[in-house]
Amino acid sequence: MPDSDAKSPIDALADAASDVEMAERLTWFFETVTSAFSRNTERALRADLRVFLAWCRRHGLAAMPASDATVVAFIDDMACSRAPATVRRYVSSIATLHKALGLANPKENAAVKLALQRMYRMRGRRQTQVAGMTWPLRNRLIEAAGGRLIDARNRALVAVAYDTLLRRSELVSLNVSDLVEEADGSATLLVRRSKTDPEGAGAMLFVARDTLGIVKVWLGRGAIAEGRLFRSVRKDGTVGETLDASQVPRIYKAMALNAGVPAADVVALAGHSTRVGPVQDMIACGIELPAILQAGRWKSVRMVQRYGERLLARRSGAAQLAERQRR
Repeated sequence: MPDSDAKSPIDALADAASDVEMAERLTWFFETVTSAFSRNTERALRADLRVFLAWCRRHGLAAMPASDATVVAFIDDMACSRAPATVRRYVSSIATLHKALGLANPKENAAVKLALQRMYRMRGRRQTQVAGMTWPLRNRLIEAAGGRLIDARNRALVAVAYDTLLRRSELVSLNVSDLVEEADGSATLLVRRSKTDPEGAGAMLFVARDTLGIVKVWLGRGAIAEGRLFRSVRKDGTVGETLDASQVPRIYKAMALNAGVPAADVVALAGHSTRVGPVQDMIACGIELPAILQAGRWKSVRMVQRYGERLLARRSGAAQLAERQRR
């Protein structure tokens, strides 16, 4: 069943449905969404639909099913105040709901496609890049951390995140048994399920020797032998059973502040910083693209190119030509 803070979209959208059958199908959708999507995807879907429903109410328009004209007007209005990526996600959520209920997909409508293109021409497609947790920053945060148990946890979290490029939801889902030490002192880490692997085929990732040592310190001091690898730690030193994914970027920011990182740079840190930074370091070290794709579990080069665009520009044909021309 959906969580309590997400019940309002069910009732509100059901009330806005065109008939009783549609209301029942909406209720079914929201009751089954938990098992069909990841927790983060589900949360985003509910939040996006709340925005769309509230907008439809203000303008006296039907939200379910939504006409193409309604979706177009919604895009045009949202494009004036929201980032293009956010508006695109709104439309995707609306489309997901319609497709799940057997309704026409608004994203396939020509007028809706034109509205999105109009938004891109007006606002552009470029998204703000989060700061990368590069090797120097990773070391700076780890070295500046204190001697408390929570600091040991934080060191291990940053170290593992840097080596594995895991998303925050994946980090907090790791179990102690997923980490296996190898003969050379490094380790392999099994990621059982991820955003791009909802059916749980799993992936095996590399953990360096120094990172494994940092993790062992955390596990030893926390007296953790099984269960979740990363857990909450109270002020009195009591170790919890889990760690909420929302805490991961907060931990990065708190560690950066403690390390004396400028406030503007701290603000730019996010949960994805430990995916961006290692990619930038790999590019700088001349590591080949297939190996980078494997490390981040990407199937296309799009995200790698985005994360490392500044470094890639400095290695482009134009940059190489300028170097050979000694200019």
